[in-house]
Parts: sequence; C-alpha cells; structure tokens
Amino acid sequence: MANMKNQNNYQIIPAFPSMIKGKCPRCRKGNMFKGSFSNTMHEQCDHCGLTFERNPGYFYTAMYVTYVFNVAELVTLGIATFILSGGSDNPWLYVAITISGILVLAPLNYRYSRIIQMYWLDPTLKYMPELSKESAKKTEANEEF
Repeated sequence: MANMKNQNNYQIIPAFPSMIKGKCPRCRKGNMFKGSFSNTMHEQCDHCGLTFERNPGYFYTAMYVTYVFNVAELVTLGIATFILSGGSDNPWLYVAITISGILVLAPLNYRYSRIIQMYWLDPTLKYMPELSKESAKKTEANEEF
C-alpha cells in the first residue's frame, strides 16, 4: 500500500506496516525499539519526541496482550502437534513442543504486546499525520494529550 496524502497535503502512513516495523504510533516515522531484533525500547521517539512510557506502570496492560498471545500459541501448537504426530497420546511431547514454542516466541510477544497497546489500547494516543513530515517539531509534538 503506497503512502497517501490527505486534503492538507500531509503524508498518511498506514498503521499496519508501521506496527510490524515497530514505528512510533503518533508520527509513524521514529522507531520504538533500538534495533530490528532488539526488545530494548527508546525512551522517546527520535522523530516527534513522544515519550513511550507515558506514565509509571504504563505497560502493565501489555501483560494481558501477552497472555492472549500465549494462549493462542498454546492452542495452535497443541493442535499442530496432535495433527503432525498422528494423535500421539504422549503428554510429554505436547509439553515439550508448547513450552519450546512459547520460549521461542517470547521476544516477539513482548515486542508486539507493547506495540498493540500503544496503537490500539490507548485511546489518548492518536496518529498525527502532520508529524509525519521530515521536519517534525519536537517541542510541539511532545505535548501530553
């Protein structure tokens, strides 16, 4: 999907590709995390200046999103193991596969639970296309809403 422009000639950046790449929810330009495979978050957006942890304990809600991810992964891995093993009765096979899968996917769960919280679960945090311009004003953008 190509970047679009609205009536004010601001560049409209689609949400889903920005979420996948871990971009700032307000300007969709700056990075939320310090690297592509890093789970260390920046304190502020390097483009618009948004403070990511908006108040103490802000990301506690992300634990519930991680829980939903883990349940979905457990069910999916359990069903896949059942189908691929031909309906094995060995409980240790299921335990080993599901625990291994949860441990392997834990870094992704951590990263995307925080992204989902900021994009979808925070009603005060809205996308501002005027901040997507190359020269965003950091002092103006860091106002708390």
